[in-house]
Amino acid sequence: MARFSKKIKQLISMSVFSERDWYLLMLGLLFILFLVWTGFMSFNDLYFSPRNIAVIHRSLLVWGIDLLVISIPVVILTIINYNTQQKKKLAGEIDSLKQQLSQNIELAEKIGRGELDDIELIDGKLSETLFNLGANLKNTKSKEEAYNWVSKGKEKISDILRSHNKVNFLADDVIRGIIEYSGGLQGSLYLLKDNQLVNIATYAHNRKRYEKQVIPVGKGLLGDVAYEKQLIYRTEIPDDYFHVTSGLLGDKKPKSLLIVPLLQEEELQGVFEIGYLQERLPRHVIKFAEELSSVIGRTFYNLKINEQTELLLQESQEMTVTLRENEKQLQLNAAEMLEAQEELEKSNKLLEGHIQEVEHAQQRLEALLTNASEFISIYNEKQELVFESPSVKQILGYNADDEVSGMDPELMTPRGFKTINNLFQYLLVTPGGEQTAQYTYLKKSGEKLFLETTGKNLLHDPAIKGIIFNTQDITERKRAEKEERMKSRMQSLSENSPDMIIRINTGGKLVYVNPKVADFIGVPATDLVKKRVTELDIDERFKEYMLDSLKQIRREEEQIISEIEVEASEQTLIMEIKAIPELNEDKDLESVLFVAHDMTEFKKIEQEIKEKNKKISDSINYAQRIQTAILPDTNVLQQFFPRSFIFYRPKDVVSGDFPWMFKKDNHFYVAAVDCTGHGVPGALLSFIGYFLMNNIVNASDSVTAAELLDKLHLDVRRTLRQDQEGSNGRDGMDLALVKIDLESNELQFAGAHNPLYYLSDGELSVYKGSRKGIGGKPLARKVEKDFENNIVQYKKGDQFFIFSDGLPDQVGGPKGRKYQSKRIREALEAEPNQTMAHFERHFSNDFYDWMGELKQVDDVLLIGIEL
Repeated sequence: MARFSKKIKQLISMSVFSERDWYLLMLGLLFILFLVWTGFMSFNDLYFSPRNIAVIHRSLLVWGIDLLVISIPVVILTIINYNTQQKKKLAGEIDSLKQQLSQNIELAEKIGRGELDDIELIDGKLSETLFNLGANLKNTKSKEEAYNWVSKGKEKISDILRSHNKVNFLADDVIRGIIEYSGGLQGSLYLLKDNQLVNIATYAHNRKRYEKQVIPVGKGLLGDVAYEKQLIYRTEIPDDYFHVTSGLLGDKKPKSLLIVPLLQEEELQGVFEIGYLQERLPRHVIKFAEELSSVIGRTFYNLKINEQTELLLQESQEMTVTLRENEKQLQLNAAEMLEAQEELEKSNKLLEGHIQEVEHAQQRLEALLTNASEFISIYNEKQELVFESPSVKQILGYNADDEVSGMDPELMTPRGFKTINNLFQYLLVTPGGEQTAQYTYLKKSGEKLFLETTGKNLLHDPAIKGIIFNTQDITERKRAEKEERMKSRMQSLSENSPDMIIRINTGGKLVYVNPKVADFIGVPATDLVKKRVTELDIDERFKEYMLDSLKQIRREEEQIISEIEVEASEQTLIMEIKAIPELNEDKDLESVLFVAHDMTEFKKIEQEIKEKNKKISDSINYAQRIQTAILPDTNVLQQFFPRSFIFYRPKDVVSGDFPWMFKKDNHFYVAAVDCTGHGVPGALLSFIGYFLMNNIVNASDSVTAAELLDKLHLDVRRTLRQDQEGSNGRDGMDLALVKIDLESNELQFAGAHNPLYYLSDGELSVYKGSRKGIGGKPLARKVEKDFENNIVQYKKGDQFFIFSDGLPDQVGGPKGRKYQSKRIREALEAEPNQTMAHFERHFSNDFYDWMGELKQVDDVLLIGIEL
């Protein structure tokens, strides 16, 4: 009771009741208890007394009513105390909001005054929004300054390019201009000549240097840039690369190096390199160098063409003067030639008779040499052809207009060339010696020809003065020898074959059986030969098949392959039987060869494989149904963006590429994701990516496109345990992700390798993804950069496209090359202001036309949205 009284006093001290109010309340409760007890006593015919009070309290009901009455003040005081505490808490929150509002007003005023470097992040959603606004303004300002710097530099270099028409003078001013504008230490410019880089201009610290160098393409850093046609930016410079020594700088070594190819429509024109004292170059300096690549390359290409044209024009003028001087001399010579011609005509008449006689004799000799079954070749001691008879072309299967020789090394096999070369070397050191060799030659039709040549050294003979070779075609002889060997080999194979081999003549009589037939029938092979098929004691189905096949081959003379069941050794066998017609030299049917192979075990295995394949196919089809049910399609996308499409073509039943969409509040996320591999492995990885991305957006109040990729990168590593020591897993995904704010018309893009193509007012902008993928084993001792977040303010009617690498990597076209991203860009820029329906039809038709009869190499995903 004392504890209860103490508790009541505590409640009184915390409540708005005074002590006087409390006592009045207690008197009221006692009065209520008195009335309750009196009522119970009256009900039990008892008078009021302390003893009867104890009597009625034997009932639990009385105790319950007592407790209920006593708890009334406790409940009242508790409610009053709770209301008091809520008022105090509300007052505290109002003070906190006032303080936070004051800080937000101060932050907004700093942003309005442009004091972007002095802003700090304060707790609160509004403060975070203002801070992000300030950071974005700062980022935009920085990008604008970099863009203006690059544009100004391009204008300066363009002015230099327009002010010269000589390559050497232009090279000096260009390299000096680039170095001075970009803050370089030293630089050189090389032009491509005869597949080598030739240094034509070098500039260092406000003075020219003449260091003529010649570097082959593919050698060193400069050669690699020329070969790959790609810019190189290095911060690790070899110790022996180059130094600059001056009175002002002393002996200085560059800390970073930029090497840029000069291109004219993907054709290399030269290379320039610049060294810098800065350890890290700003991004806009590298961008400036990249954009100069085609501008300078195009100018040097035009100047080179102009110089070549001037040189040709000068040579043409000099040649014209020379021709005019020679014309007079030619006229004098013409008169002398007329006189000489008259004398020659008289002599020609005398010679005609002799020439006709010689021609007749020569024609007879040529006819003999042309139609001979052999051809003769004569070579000098240097192995040079001196003479070859005309029959060589007829024998080797070439036309009269073709240029060909009997020992052309390009038309001989390596072994044949070695044989002829050894023959020639032997004859060269053996005067009067004679030897024969055989070699293989290729006819014009590509058919192999076997030749046999007999060589004889007649260098000492004044009539020949060479090594003479007499060559003839021995192809038919070789073929006959080969056929004889093949017959012997086939006989041996047949005797040891595990298959039954039976040869019957056109009358149905057995002329040959191998030992396997005797095992099958149970009769020695010698007892089977010369028997008819009808006389064999074997399964009737086998006999019927042989007789029917014989009749059919007599009519059609074509091979027959069938499978039949036969009874042998008290078991049922499945036999694959080939009935092969055998013709004689006159192409008449001579016999039929039956080859029977036992397929019983194979059929059992084949049935098991079919059952396993069916189970696998059913599993894959079920996975495809699950994937199709989970992943969004074009209908889902068009609920939010009616003018949009998804071009989705998996390589297999299930896909490693998948579209992903998510809407939260006023933000809409969409991504084209490309997982490692395709088919079932890619599909499993796609489920991981899909649910991880959903969880990240669900768990975050607001996440940027780049932050989503950063979290996904870590979650994929954690899920696949790639962050554990000893892990070799490199599975992951590439993707292009877009976040659309439907209220502020802001679009964010972040990419893992994959880009965003953005069309606005017919102008195409390309936003490249970061050069890293999602997931994969972390690289030792290398700090990974976060994904880059690109922000675009869009307007109604703008269009953007994201895709996986399946479309650019598809092989096809007339030359069997890749589709490439360039073809996608050209399609988007070809006709401005096209609808999404047009682009959907174009890419679908163009993809299948490009692929043609070739196989699809990877999953294909392309998403297009009009905002």
